Amino acid sequence: MELKAKELRAMSDEEINEKLKALKESLLKERSAIAMGGAPASPGTMHSIKKQIARILTVMEEKRE
Repeated sequence: MELKAKELRAMSDEEINEKLKALKESLLKERSAIAMGGAPASPGTMHSIKKQIARILTVMEEKRE
């Protein structure tokens, strides 16, 4: 599920932090699966997760200003 910046801006700080934590956990799982020699279920999954994390961090920085 792709998160849009508009949706993120509407979320509270707690919701954003929870979403960020969940995305980081899923990225860790993907990385560990690859490290153990397995192939990722979908090759674009890691890229998508990284983009979503970056989007969340950007919105968090905007809210700080």
